[in-house]
Amino acid sequence: MRIGFKGDRLIPGTAFSTRASNPIPSGRYPEGVIDQQTLNRVLTAAMAGGADFAEVFAEDQERNSVNLDDGRIENLASSRDRGAGIRVIAGETTGFAHTADLGEASLLKAAKAAADAAKGGSGNPRAIEVEPVSVTSATIEVRPGDVDKATKVETVQRADQVARDHHKSITQVSANYGDNRRRILVANSDGLLSSDDQTRTNFSVNCVASGDAGLQTGRESIGHTMGFEIFDRYSVEDLATSAAARAVSKLEARPAPSGTHTVVIGPGSGGVLFHEACGHGLEADLIRKGASTFAGRLGKQVASELVTLIDDGTMPGEWGHFAIDDEGQPGARNVLIEDGILVDYMWDSIRAREEGRASTGNGRRQSYRHLPMVRMTNTYLAGGQSDPADIIAGVEQGVYVARLGGGQVNTTSGDFVFGMTEAYLIEDGQITAPLREGQLIGNGPNVLEAIDAIGNDFEMGPPGTCGKDGQGVAVGDGVPTLRVTEMTIGGTAA
Repeated sequence: MRIGFKGDRLIPGTAFSTRASNPIPSGRYPEGVIDQQTLNRVLTAAMAGGADFAEVFAEDQERNSVNLDDGRIENLASSRDRGAGIRVIAGETTGFAHTADLGEASLLKAAKAAADAAKGGSGNPRAIEVEPVSVTSATIEVRPGDVDKATKVETVQRADQVARDHHKSITQVSANYGDNRRRILVANSDGLLSSDDQTRTNFSVNCVASGDAGLQTGRESIGHTMGFEIFDRYSVEDLATSAAARAVSKLEARPAPSGTHTVVIGPGSGGVLFHEACGHGLEADLIRKGASTFAGRLGKQVASELVTLIDDGTMPGEWGHFAIDDEGQPGARNVLIEDGILVDYMWDSIRAREEGRASTGNGRRQSYRHLPMVRMTNTYLAGGQSDPADIIAGVEQGVYVARLGGGQVNTTSGDFVFGMTEAYLIEDGQITAPLREGQLIGNGPNVLEAIDAIGNDFEMGPPGTCGKDGQGVAVGDGVPTLRVTEMTIGGTAA
C-alpha cells in the first residue's frame, strides 16, 4: 500500500502491493534474505529524489496458538507473515510503501513508491552504505517452534481440569496458549544496519463461577520474552487454581462502595493504571501535538516526591523487552519522572532528530505494514521503602485493589476509568470482605500527586497489548503496593 503523509494528513497515492515469491531460509533472520549490497541499492534508490531520510524495515514473524473453551479445543493455529516496509522522509512529508516480496526488484519498486509519495526535491543523489551494528538478542532456552503441538494442547487441557476440580461452582473454563517469534532487520540512510530475534510466550486461564450472586469471573495470565521454558518458572496448576479461587471468592463478595475513598493498589497489575493514565501522556508525539496534560512541564513537580516512573525496554525476560526497537535503536532504560520531577519524555528517532537529541528507543510498530510511532515498552513505578502491611494498616476505611482490568483514558486531560477485577474492603487497617467488580475513576496527574506511600514489594504485572492509532504492540507494566489518599470508586452499594 502506498501512503503519503504530510504532518498527520494522508496524501492519496496509487495502490502498491506485491505477493511473496521467495522462501525465507531457516536460521537467524535476516541473514541470507536481504544482503547488505541489496540494502545499499534500495536505500540509494529511495534517496535518489533528494529525500532527507530513508529506512528499510524487514520482518519475518511466526505465531502459534491453542485456545480451549468449555473443555474443547476451539482453535489450533499457526501462521507466518513476512515482508518489508520502506519509509522515505522529505521535509515534513513521509512516504511509505510495503511489500510481502523480499526480492530486490520488489524492494526497489517499493522504494520508488515511497519516494514518490514523499515527493522529494531534486537534490544530488548520494550512495548509501550501511554498516552492521552488533546487538545481543534475548537467549531462548526452548524454542516454542521445537515443541510439538500435542504438548501445547496438553498444557491448556491440564489447566481446564485443575480449574474444574477446584470447586463445584466452576462452570466454565477457557485456557489460551500463544507464542510469537519475530525476526527483524532495520537499515537506514544514516548507515545503520541492525537486527533482532524476539520470542514471546504467553498463557492465560479464565474461570466462571456460578452461585446465588450470579456469575463471577477469575483470571490469571503470564507472558514473557522467553521460550517454552516459561513453564519451568510457572506452574500451570497453580495458575489454574488461582484463577478458579478468585472466581469462587467473588460469589460471597459485597457490592463495591461508591464515592471518594482512600485506595491502596496492590503490587503488579496496578501498573496498567500508570501505563494508561500517565505513560501515554509522556509520549513525544502527543507532547508535540499539545495533546497531553504533561506538555510544557519538563523540570516541574508533577507528582509526589515518592514517585519515580520509568520506561525500560531492557528488562530481561519482560513482555516489552527487545534488543532494538523498530527503528534499529537499542532498547534503553529511561527515567521519565524522578522524585516527582518530570525529567524526560519518550522519543522515537524521527521526532528526536527534529529536536536535535537522541532517540530513547521507543520507536515501535505493529508490523512491516505500519509506520513506527512513539510507544511504551515496560513502564513501571519504582519501589519505595514502606512495608506493605504498614501501608494498609494506615487506612481506617478504604478499598484495596488487587487487580485492575481494562479502562479508558483521555490523554489531554488525564481523566481515566478502570475496571476493578479484584478488590476488597479495608476496615480498621485490615483487608476484609471481597468486593464485586466496580470502577476506579480519577485523573492521572492528580493521582500522581496524591500518592502518600509506596511499598518495597515491586512486581511486574501480567502481559499487555497496547493499542494506539490502530496499532498493537507488546508492553509490560508494574508497581509496588501504593496508597492514594483520595480516589473515586464507582460501585453499586447504597
